[in-house]
Amino acid sequence: MNYTYDRTWGEIEEMLDKAEKEQNWHYLQMQETKNKKKKIAHMRNYKALQGVIKALRWVLGDKNVSHPLE
Repeated sequence: MNYTYDRTWGEIEEMLDKAEKEQNWHYLQMQETKNKKKKIAHMRNYKALQGVIKALRWVLGDKNVSHPLE
């Protein structure tokens, strides 16, 4: 494996913020669209970002996240 371990806490927090904003955008789009295929795509992206957010919160030590795979 080729891990560098050179990410700062600030970079991780910035990524979390960006992921949360993008997830919110997909949620709003999912609510507003009438097109079934677009709604499904937004839902899929929303759920994927849910996993990203949980993993990033776990890395940052969020006490409300026991494990990102649970």
